[in-house]
Amino acid sequence: MKLATPRWWYQRDRGIAPISRALLTPFGWVWAYVTARRIARVTPIDSGAPVICVGNLTIGGSGKTPVVRAILARLAASGVDAHVLSRGYGGRLKGPVRVDAEQHNAGDVGDEPLMLAAEATVWVARDRVAGAMAATTDGARVIVMDDGHQNSRVKKALSLVVVDGETRDGEWPFGDGRVFPAGPMREPLVAGLARADAVILLLPDGAPAADPRLLATLGSHPVLNARLAPATAPPAGRQMGFAGVAKPWKVERALRSAGCDLADFAAFPDHFAYDEPTLAQLANRARRLSAGLVTTEKDWVRLPVAWRPRVAAWPVQCVFDDPAALDQLLARGVRR
Repeated sequence: MKLATPRWWYQRDRGIAPISRALLTPFGWVWAYVTARRIARVTPIDSGAPVICVGNLTIGGSGKTPVVRAILARLAASGVDAHVLSRGYGGRLKGPVRVDAEQHNAGDVGDEPLMLAAEATVWVARDRVAGAMAATTDGARVIVMDDGHQNSRVKKALSLVVVDGETRDGEWPFGDGRVFPAGPMREPLVAGLARADAVILLLPDGAPAADPRLLATLGSHPVLNARLAPATAPPAGRQMGFAGVAKPWKVERALRSAGCDLADFAAFPDHFAYDEPTLAQLANRARRLSAGLVTTEKDWVRLPVAWRPRVAAWPVQCVFDDPAALDQLLARGVRR
C-alpha cells in the first residue's frame, strides 16, 4: 500500500515532527550519498536527438507534468516534432513502448504518460537510454524527458528543474532541506541546482510575484516564472473533491480558489489505484452531500472506464509569464 506524502516534509520549522526527522535523517544521508555517487560514476549516452529534461528536486508535487505540456506546445508552435520520454511510474510495462491512449491504461504505462499521450507522442521506458534511442529511431527531432534530473545515463541538451513556488501556511518547497525519507529532497539543493540550466518557478494562479526569500535560495540560476491556472472553470454546483497526488491539499485549495462549491474533499496517496469499493464509498459520500464528484486529470485517467462518466476531470494548465524567454531557452537546447 502506498503511503501519503507527509505534509510535515514541507515545513521549515524543525520543531515539526522532530522524532520522525531525527530517526530518518541518517537514511537521508545514505540516499544522498548513493545518488551523488551514481551520478558521478556514469558517462551520459547521446541518443542522437537533443534531450530537454524537465525534472524535480523533490519527491513529486512540483507541477512538472503541466510544465511538460506547456513546453510541448511551445516546441510544436516552432515546428519542432518532440517526443516525450517517461519512466512510466506506476505502470507495469518496462518498455521501450510507444503509448497508445486507445490501447493502454494507467496500469500499463502510468498516469502521466497516458495524460500526455492524448496530445503528443509518448514513450515509456525503465531504461531511459533505450527509450530515448527508440524515440530517435521513430523520428523524434527533440526528446522531452518527463522527470529524470537525477538520471545521468542520458545526455541532456537542457536541464530544467520545476520548483513549487507556493510558500503559504508555513510551507516551503524544500522543507528544511533534508533528503528523503527525512524530507522531500531527492538530493541536496545545492547539488541539484548545480546541474540545472534554469529553474521554472511554478506559482499559484493569482500570486502577484515570487517570494523573494525563495528567489534568494535559488541563487544566480536563471528563473522563469509560470502560473498553474485552471484550464476551465470547476463544475457547477456542490462537489465532492478527491485527489491522489503528491500534495492533495493543494488541489483542495486550488478548487476552492477557483470558486468550486466544495462540500468535502478526500486525499489519497500519489498515483493511488482507485478500486470499486473506494469509488463506491466516494460516490456514497457525494450522494449524502447532494454533490457531484470532481478530481484532477491525473486521477481521472486512473479511474476504471465505467466510472469516468460519473466523475468530472478538472484540468489545469501552466502559463509562462514570459513565453519569449522560454522559447529562447528551448531554442538553445534544440540547437545543441
